[in-house]
Amino acid sequence: MADIAFLLLIFFLVTTTIEKDKGIARQLPPIEDVEDPPIIKQKNLFIVNVNRHDQLLVEENLMNIKDLRQAAIEFIDNGGAPAGSPEHCSFCQGNRLPGSSDNPNKAVISVQNDRLTSYKMYIAVQNELVAAYNFLRDRESQRKFGWKFTEMKRSIDDGNFNGSAAQQERIEGQLQEIQDMIPLKLSEAEPKKSGS
Repeated sequence: MADIAFLLLIFFLVTTTIEKDKGIARQLPPIEDVEDPPIIKQKNLFIVNVNRHDQLLVEENLMNIKDLRQAAIEFIDNGGAPAGSPEHCSFCQGNRLPGSSDNPNKAVISVQNDRLTSYKMYIAVQNELVAAYNFLRDRESQRKFGWKFTEMKRSIDDGNFNGSAAQQERIEGQLQEIQDMIPLKLSEAEPKKSGS
């Protein structure tokens, strides 16, 4: 009996597949002694709220999740700073509305969820916002270097880059240049407690 139990145990260990956990890849900021938080102009802040019923409220307006990416792109790429000012964005293709973000470096997206927001909705919101940044990074890397940011970054991260070490180093510098042009600035506000 012990031999049969042992064989069954080995059989189940060998044939069972263990699924990998899925999550969001985020790098936490380094620990710094920040005495005063940076001052952010209201026009450079894009507020996204998700309630416990998974309803999306963007800039105090109800929005469908499928419209979030385009709204984020329009906010980040607005380029509302006047020409000649230090905040002016020369590569922005937005509407240049004075009431919206000055440039991608100043634009901050603040996401606040309710504690009862579903994980599925949380991931969907994060995916749409990151996709907005990736769209703009792809556009600018295509314009400047002739390749898409996301594809090149994925090939380097996965170890599938077909080129010399010098070429990879040059590409990594160009990737960093694009990230500096359009930095991913997502602020996670502390989740709200649900009301009754």
